Amino acid sequence: MVKMSANVEKQQGHRPGTYKQKNKGHKHGKHRTKGEIERENKGRVSVTTLTKKQRKEIRKMDRRHKANQLRRNKKDMVLTEKRRLGSRDGPPHLVAVVSLHAGADTGAVTRLLRGEGAGGVVHREGIITGVKDSFGLILPRFKQRFIFLNQSTDDMHSLLDVAKIADSLVFVLDCTEAWDSYGEHCLSCLFAQGLPSHALVCQGVSDIPLKKKVESKRALSKITEARFPDARLFPLDTEQDATLLLRHLGSQRQRKLGFRSRRSHVLAQHVTFTPNSPADGTGGGPTGLGTLCVSGYVRGRPLQVDRLVHISGHGDFQLSQIDAPSDPLPLNFPTRPAKPGKGDVEMQEGNEEEAPVRVLMKADPSCRENLQAEAEVDPMDGEQTWPTESELLEAEEARKNKRVMKVPKGTSDYQATWIIDEDEENGDIDDDDESDDDDDMMDDAVEGEDEEINSQEPGSGCTSEVDEDGEDEEEEEEVCSTERTGAEQRYDEHMDEAAEEEELKRYREARSHELFPDEVDTPRDIAARVRYQRFRGLKSFRSSPWDPMENLPLDYSRIFQFQSFERTRRRILAEAAAEDEGAMNGWYVTLHVLDVPSSVMESVQSGKPLVLVSLLPHEQKMSVMHVLVRRHPSNTEPIKSKEELVFHCGFRRFRASPIFSQHTAADKHKMERFLQLDAPTVVSIYAPITFPPSGVLLFKQRNDGIQDLVATGNLLSCDPQRVVLKRIVLSGHPFKINRRSAVVRYMFFNRDDIMWFKPVELRTKWGRRGHIKEALGTHGHMKCVFDNQLRSQDTVLMNLYKRVYPRWTYDPYVPSSLPWFKREATVNMDDVDME
Repeated sequence: MVKMSANVEKQQGHRPGTYKQKNKGHKHGKHRTKGEIERENKGRVSVTTLTKKQRKEIRKMDRRHKANQLRRNKKDMVLTEKRRLGSRDGPPHLVAVVSLHAGADTGAVTRLLRGEGAGGVVHREGIITGVKDSFGLILPRFKQRFIFLNQSTDDMHSLLDVAKIADSLVFVLDCTEAWDSYGEHCLSCLFAQGLPSHALVCQGVSDIPLKKKVESKRALSKITEARFPDARLFPLDTEQDATLLLRHLGSQRQRKLGFRSRRSHVLAQHVTFTPNSPADGTGGGPTGLGTLCVSGYVRGRPLQVDRLVHISGHGDFQLSQIDAPSDPLPLNFPTRPAKPGKGDVEMQEGNEEEAPVRVLMKADPSCRENLQAEAEVDPMDGEQTWPTESELLEAEEARKNKRVMKVPKGTSDYQATWIIDEDEENGDIDDDDESDDDDDMMDDAVEGEDEEINSQEPGSGCTSEVDEDGEDEEEEEEVCSTERTGAEQRYDEHMDEAAEEEELKRYREARSHELFPDEVDTPRDIAARVRYQRFRGLKSFRSSPWDPMENLPLDYSRIFQFQSFERTRRRILAEAAAEDEGAMNGWYVTLHVLDVPSSVMESVQSGKPLVLVSLLPHEQKMSVMHVLVRRHPSNTEPIKSKEELVFHCGFRRFRASPIFSQHTAADKHKMERFLQLDAPTVVSIYAPITFPPSGVLLFKQRNDGIQDLVATGNLLSCDPQRVVLKRIVLSGHPFKINRRSAVVRYMFFNRDDIMWFKPVELRTKWGRRGHIKEALGTHGHMKCVFDNQLRSQDTVLMNLYKRVYPRWTYDPYVPSSLPWFKREATVNMDDVDME
């Protein structure tokens, strides 16, 4: 062993150098400076040598550089947008002049802007067909062009349509009180829809005495700060003021509206209508359909010929082709700008007519989107097919494993899963699940009777109060009834007694629902198990299941739905933002719209603006849309569910009868019988699909034609599977109270109804919970067991639920609204006559 180790050492030789001792070198005092180290490293920094403080500084510098880059990019984008708008590459700057006071004169504003002292060149008067007070303006000094439109507030629909596409709004105010009540109403509608860039103009400032001018300006600014906190107030009495206003409109930052920035839209400037000939085979003669040629500037995203277009207030249509005529408002910069005379304008119009028209693109019938709004209903879709052998085996195993329980006669297997067994021997409180009602047993006649009875039943415990109030009112009317004067008689002539009675009935129903929510009286002329057979009980409104595909109405076979609406919305909006084909933004084009009714041309000839918008994919199809709204403070009348309202949703305008429900994050939502005053409410309707974001306005039309603003909000989603449950509460009163049980009466009036609703859980207003144990006698008395002793003043309640759906009352044609001031002026004239 020793020899072998000696031989090994001999073979290895000496020790390797790694084991040699290395002594510390002598410090001679010569060290490298920081500059020498940086020159040697040449900017290279070792990560391992960085301290925590240095890494923190580096991250801070990176964040600062990133913020600077984002700020620079955003600033460049804003400057590019400003240079594009009104320039040669972009469309003319569209400005709508709106008066917010009856004493404000918008004609004087447009005359100052049209004058020679403003520095602009009026290229064409009446540049928009049908609108007399509209003109195109070119500013060579600013290298911009404008289109001014004097929009009246008499027609609220036209005002909202113009505000949707206008680049800027010029609000003309009164120098004393800014705006009147109708102007406040117009501002509420515009803010709810989405307000573009705007400017405030005040007239008559130069006529105010010098001593009172500063005070009046301060008072007017204080009024406008509530609505426009950052807006600048421009006096407009001279041509110099007009020049400053034009400079501000051309350079102000543009506010982007989501519903229009993602879609291409066109304001019609020149419109022609060609009826369809019988040779086309379209039946254009009898039906009055034809081809509408609309010329205007493309705004927003690029316009594609294969997409559908929507004409606000008239419907959806297809395009056949897009032409490129000559630009009616060319941006030329002469050395000496001069206002062209009448001959120059006529000569240019003649050149425009003689200039050849280029066809940009034609629609491909194989790629063009169709106008199908509703799904085709196949009556054979509901037929059952014979199950396979594996499905039969699974059903047999499930039947063997299923527990056996006693259920009421006529209960289906699916309904039996909602009912649980109850242990009567122990006397404990069982967790009663739900009691289902067979919807197949309820025909359409009973359903109509159900809604009629619901509308007549104000609720339990409130009938006596309503009757008493009614008697008091009748007594007051008898006491106050005296000989009427002529002024009173003339006042009564303008009152609609039927509308007053209907309004009183609605107020009483709303008050009853507020005091006793969802409580109804059990009918005595019809059995409760028949009257409420569509309702079922729920153990827990939050956690109990409800199949969203169960017993859907026939209208659901006509609608479309998405597997994931949010994923589809993101994909379509991303594709729309990336589109770079079609008629680009700023091009002056002519759209050939097919099969348009002649009423569209009549609307243009009457002076109403015509707005076309290109629809995104699927936006012509019907579905169940949900809108999140809040009630407008100016409205105090009760709005009942399923009452017809007028909707302004994005570029669309239609009438529908919605249902209201609570805005919660659960999978079931309780229906509201009235529009809530102090809480957000979800409005569900059958309507064409619209991808949010988009503002929504709800109006209610009176009998005299005036439309009142009811609520404002935004689009929420498109979800036909949103479960909205209507709740009714049956109430009973304890008759005899024991320690754990009580005899309850007045909830039902026969023994069969008690046995039918026996599985449903009971609760009381004081928080007790229990269930029905047995029926006593044949007159509706029942013995109930509770988790604690009841009090004599307590009330026993039973909650029943039924899924509800909106009514299919969609109507895209909405009549025009009358302005308020005409009605107010009529009343004032009557008052003057009375005096």
